[in-house]
Amino acid sequence: MDAEKIRNLFHRITPELMIELAVVVAVALALAWLIQRMLPLLAARLHGKRRHWVLALIPTLRILVVAVALGWIVSLLIEPSLRNMVAILGAVGLALGFALKDYVSSLFAGVVAAYERPYRPGDWIEVDGCYGEVRHIGLRAVEMVTPDDTVVIVPHLKLWDGLIRNANNGGASLMCVASFYLAPEHDAYEVQRVLHDVALSSPYLKLGRPVVVVMEDHPWGSRYRIKAYPMDPRQQFLFISDLTARGKALLHGMGVEFARVEAMSGSGNNNAG
Repeated sequence: MDAEKIRNLFHRITPELMIELAVVVAVALALAWLIQRMLPLLAARLHGKRRHWVLALIPTLRILVVAVALGWIVSLLIEPSLRNMVAILGAVGLALGFALKDYVSSLFAGVVAAYERPYRPGDWIEVDGCYGEVRHIGLRAVEMVTPDDTVVIVPHLKLWDGLIRNANNGGASLMCVASFYLAPEHDAYEVQRVLHDVALSSPYLKLGRPVVVVMEDHPWGSRYRIKAYPMDPRQQFLFISDLTARGKALLHGMGVEFARVEAMSGSGNNNAG
């Protein structure tokens, strides 16, 4: 009796029904592909808030296409009565809720990310100690590429329980820091002046942004940091390397000694200049 009731829930499978199901799936896949390909091209021609608004539509429209396709498929397979729909959808929803709770949570977090914009394509973010450039934002996860050209897939679920650090937050300015660890015996004012000139003379420096040299004393010596901005966030590593190499060369020419590893390890800091 129960088997008979279950069979009565569904339409009879016919070749015409199978063709219609295939058409629905094919149209849904085609629409999702077009949304993912065409909207970024449209956004690339826009500026400011309009560009961000178009990019935010991508995950929302894809979820809408999937929801409509699933609803259509269910209506084709199941006899459209209220009792049947409540029974089948309740059972399917309960099963999927337990089996795919993390996946569904990531999908909803993706919708939240589309409007709160904690990261955008082109942003440099750090999640769980992994740092890289955002290349693609999908329904479930964000794809980032590390400085070592490694692709990392981070689920949007990290929005709920993790910290996300965004270095440039949708802008073209990204602060870089070059550190120097020096022994105590030196002229602090002269070192600051030299390091400031090092930053101003870098070919990667973004003019119009502040250049700051900060100093802090430690038992093993002094730590200096140049804080400045490159012209393009993608130049950040070339910029830091340029500041570090030329800064060390000039400091060596001044006769300044760098802090020794042994002295720094005694204070719990294992970095050397």
